[in-house]
Amino acid sequence: MPTYKIRGVDVDFPFEAYDSQLVYMEKVIQSLQERFNALLESPTGTGKTLCLLCATLAWRKSLGGFSTGASERKGHNVGSELSDEPLSQAESSGLPTIVYTSRTHSQLRQVIKELKRTNYRPKMVVLGSREQLCIHEEVSLLHGRTQTNACHSLCRKRKKRYCRHFPRVTEFMKENPSLGDEPIDIEELVNMGKSCGPCPYYMTRELHKVADIVFSPYNYLIDRGNRKSLSIGWNNSILIFDEAHNLESLCADAASFDLPSGILTSCISEAKNCVDLSIARRDQSNDKSCNPDNFAILRALLLKLEKRIAEVPIESKELGFTKPGPYIYDLLADLNITYKTATMLIGIIEEATLLLEEDANGTHGGGPHKMQGTICRLESMGDILRIIFRDGGQTHAEYYRFHVQEVEASAASSFRGKASRTLSWWCFNPGLAMEEFSRLGVGSIILTSGTLSPMDSFAQEFKLEFPVRLENPHVISANQIWAGVVPSGPSSYSFNSSYRSRDSVEYKLELGNAIVNFARIVPDGLLVFFPSYYLLDQCIGCWKNTIHTNSMTSSSIWERICKHKQPVIEPRQSSLFPLAIDDYITKLKDSSTSGAIFFAVCRGKVSEGLDFADHAGRAVVITGMPYATRTDPKVRLKREFLDQHAQSQRIGCQVLTGEEWYSQQALRAVNQAVGRVIRHRHDYGAIIFCDERFAHSSRQSQISLWIRPHIKCYSKFGDVVFNLTRFFRDGAIQGSTKLEPPLSEGQGNVHTLKTAQSKDKLHMRTFLAPLTSMDTKCSIKSSSSLSEVKVGPISSQWVGILPANRSSPTSYKQNPSLTLKRSSDMLCNEKKMLIPGRKNVHQMNHELDVTCNSSVNEETNDQLNVPCCLKKHKMEPDLTHYIGNSCELSYVVKEAQLNNTTTINDSVKREKPEVSESSSFQNTQVGSAVLLGDDEVIAQTNRTESRSQKNKAVLSSPVPCGDKERTGSAFLSQVKEKLSDAEYKEFVGFMKALKSKAMKIGQVLQSIVGLFSSQDRLPLLQRFKDYVPAKYQSLYEQYLKRSGGAADD
Repeated sequence: MPTYKIRGVDVDFPFEAYDSQLVYMEKVIQSLQERFNALLESPTGTGKTLCLLCATLAWRKSLGGFSTGASERKGHNVGSELSDEPLSQAESSGLPTIVYTSRTHSQLRQVIKELKRTNYRPKMVVLGSREQLCIHEEVSLLHGRTQTNACHSLCRKRKKRYCRHFPRVTEFMKENPSLGDEPIDIEELVNMGKSCGPCPYYMTRELHKVADIVFSPYNYLIDRGNRKSLSIGWNNSILIFDEAHNLESLCADAASFDLPSGILTSCISEAKNCVDLSIARRDQSNDKSCNPDNFAILRALLLKLEKRIAEVPIESKELGFTKPGPYIYDLLADLNITYKTATMLIGIIEEATLLLEEDANGTHGGGPHKMQGTICRLESMGDILRIIFRDGGQTHAEYYRFHVQEVEASAASSFRGKASRTLSWWCFNPGLAMEEFSRLGVGSIILTSGTLSPMDSFAQEFKLEFPVRLENPHVISANQIWAGVVPSGPSSYSFNSSYRSRDSVEYKLELGNAIVNFARIVPDGLLVFFPSYYLLDQCIGCWKNTIHTNSMTSSSIWERICKHKQPVIEPRQSSLFPLAIDDYITKLKDSSTSGAIFFAVCRGKVSEGLDFADHAGRAVVITGMPYATRTDPKVRLKREFLDQHAQSQRIGCQVLTGEEWYSQQALRAVNQAVGRVIRHRHDYGAIIFCDERFAHSSRQSQISLWIRPHIKCYSKFGDVVFNLTRFFRDGAIQGSTKLEPPLSEGQGNVHTLKTAQSKDKLHMRTFLAPLTSMDTKCSIKSSSSLSEVKVGPISSQWVGILPANRSSPTSYKQNPSLTLKRSSDMLCNEKKMLIPGRKNVHQMNHELDVTCNSSVNEETNDQLNVPCCLKKHKMEPDLTHYIGNSCELSYVVKEAQLNNTTTINDSVKREKPEVSESSSFQNTQVGSAVLLGDDEVIAQTNRTESRSQKNKAVLSSPVPCGDKERTGSAFLSQVKEKLSDAEYKEFVGFMKALKSKAMKIGQVLQSIVGLFSSQDRLPLLQRFKDYVPAKYQSLYEQYLKRSGGAADD
């Protein structure tokens, strides 16, 4: 394992580190050594978590050895009364405790996996709630405060109802002093408790007192109540907030509250129930432990509060009623609620909560019962009073705004028919939580994430100094990322999702047509993010109901999207989200289409913390700037608060204005969304900004640093399509030569990687079946010389462009021709077989909906790993290669005319009739010309033909190349002559459907037989047979017989 000396500290790292990883670890150690706070951004896939752990633990180890076998020091305190004294092993030795937090337990699970890969073994513990750790058969089924109260009840009283797991903790901790010396996750603790008996929750509560590093979710540090329950010596401790991009909003929300009328009414009802219960207990069992007068006072105060809120004058429903934060103390003082009385009220509320809990579960008297989950609304009132009267003072109120808003009650509400009011006290200074850490003497606070940019708002919002900052580049190379601003769509209509244009039909149609192109070009998974659910619903509704007027098949935009990728839409309800993810994964694996497309929303669940690595997310489309609603009261008041604060600061002091905050919040949401792709060092993907506002330098400067150098602004949509198609062509070819498995997030640079060829993550290395195949009995000799054609600058760019809806290309770039030598294991007995490359076929068709015919596609998926020498090759003409998509290729054809595009002809000597690659490409040009009705294109094709005939390649075919080319183009001309314009469009539609696999080949053949079944078109039936693959000849014959068009050959 390599060891790096960074700022005098020896850091053991599992792999050879990248420069960016060394820089990241250097910044971490600088922060720790100098007791500075740090803002560190490093993209996902750069090994951020691993670097953070190694650097922090190496610094901690340099101060003194880790605590091992120390669990028994405090073990005797467990079992009788829980100990809250912060006498950790680290503190007793004067060494700092490291507290590593992340947003969710699933993210912490990944961190523990990374810890297991390091050389460092500190005493560690993962803190969790009872919901994750409780193993009691009844209490584990409860949630929230109900579960907490039930646990306390069973552990506090030694009656018939007593938790059998709690008293076993003491003995288990004494017998296992090494618990926590090796990394252990929550699931492992739960399994240990189930097998050995001790309570996992109380094991962690004791173990964290002697731990060197404590892992926990954010709320254990942000929430004051949770933080006070921890027995950690905060002085000189290190606080790490991983995935901290949403930390400011979480801190502000934790210090704020909303009190709807419905909740207040429920609290009044519960207070009345407590009065009745306490009276009943006193009458029945002479139990005077609960005084009904206290609950009556509580109820009376809540009724007065309800009345005062109802009397607040609201002149404007949109603006509501707003006052400075300290106003709430005036309102409560009128109800005789002050700091002193609030403390008494909190005690009464706790009594009421316990009384309601005992009544719901029938625990009074200690008899047997079954635990039930109950929701006590009075608990929320206790939390509200704690927030208002925190620290016994009112100084924090200056960072708040008091707001009363009137909202329409829902149909299911008890307030149906009348307005409902919500009292809010919003904190606009997320730094309040961080300020408390400074008072506790915390050494360093490190905020890190893959998307912290723009960073200025972070430092200014938290009101903390962050001297150490880093915006790290990615570990990928430039050819693994495509980033472009697309200011307008295929019809040159500008993309701008602002309220002035987002509701126009033209905008929605233009965006839909652009996404059709992206769905066709991008292989596998495509993510499309909208600024809001409203715009997502509006656009999809428009796409489903609007028919594309220029389409020959009269299909809607939604149907055209679905033709290329199966759609999944992010649900508003969080409970339905897991089903949506499963649906996306299922559709992604469906081989009938070229992938799946996920329509989601910025700031939604798809944009937060999900890993769309490799094929799951090859591109992300941002459809607009996700600005928050300006008229939202909380957003409006936040902007006003920041503007007022900025005006009060002295000149020259850097402050954050409301408009700057508003813009930076939107750009941070964009950065979070685009971070879903390119998840490891071997990944590649595209980032597409479909809004003209992204072209402004002020917006681009707030995009993550690792993306900025790659952003290009395109003036024409055609340039976007060309460059994007070429990127995925090159990316797929590059991927075919790298078989290293993708790395997990945070894995970093791996010394040695073994080849992994799972279906989901294998890059295509084998040649795809050629568009035309050869008869196995055919003996083909290689040509002594290939045709020599001068290639212009434009044609060299077109070479080998990947068809839009093909996720894997032929590796023609490395092998324009492949020679197979004789072997006893071969099925073919020829001395040499030359398989011509497919380069020419791709030269013009990168802009088309072109694929192999369905038969070839079906076979290809099953034959990816079959050696070329074991595949059967048949030479059959394929009409689908002569048909171009005129609607989507017009600009390509025009550009080819202007630049006098030439082609490279791969010619070989043959002993039997065959079709040359050059003629196949030329017929493609002819087909496109026929569809366009463009005589100039036909003339251009004839010029290309005349040049190709002058090449030095010798063809030993009895049918000249030119004849075969004329045969294909002549047939198309004959079809157009025999059919009406509408029928010809229908014929072209069938051929396009065949290429895109929108229809089965049987349906296509039957439909075409129907078109050609009239008497004067019977010759077309026989001619078309030449272009039907051999495996479907019999099927075609059946349709001919049914139509009466069969004839003897």
